[in-house]
Amino acid sequence: MAKVGIVMGSDSDLEIMSKAAEMLEKFGIDYDMTVISAHRMPDIFFDYAKSAKEKGYKVIIAGAGGAAHLPGMAAAIFPLPVIGVPIHTKSLGGVDSLYSIVQMPSGIPVATVAINGGANAGILAAKILAVSDEEILKKLEDYKESLKDGVVAKKEKLEKVGYKEYLNDMKK
Repeated sequence: MAKVGIVMGSDSDLEIMSKAAEMLEKFGIDYDMTVISAHRMPDIFFDYAKSAKEKGYKVIIAGAGGAAHLPGMAAAIFPLPVIGVPIHTKSLGGVDSLYSIVQMPSGIPVATVAINGGANAGILAAKILAVSDEEILKKLEDYKESLKDGVVAKKEKLEKVGYKEYLNDMKK
């Protein structure tokens, strides 16, 4: 049974939302992914949000650009955490999406990540699930350690080869 539902308003959001799926896969978390427009197919969207708990979802990750109603509407219906992913838009750079998601009315919170922050949405979903799952918690701890190891390796390389060679290597 999937623990996370990933939903986006358009397939044009797939590149960003796939990063959430990749992170969930890294942590061994089952998920379902779909495209549902809250504006173009509200009946299907309402069914999705109403049945999400019965499907076993513990978290919904909802991506949206433009008007960005999908995360807020999911949070209004689904009683468990919703993470909004504002998608970069050509007209306003995604700031419109970000504002729409974070400015929810009292009682309808949506956790929100950075514009195009699909990967962080996956990590945040894993952290939410880790509250009651030691296996996921251990994978998150290992992941955090791998991030540290990566920065330490870069630090050591920079100190060894100097910034000019380091920059040249980065350009390759």
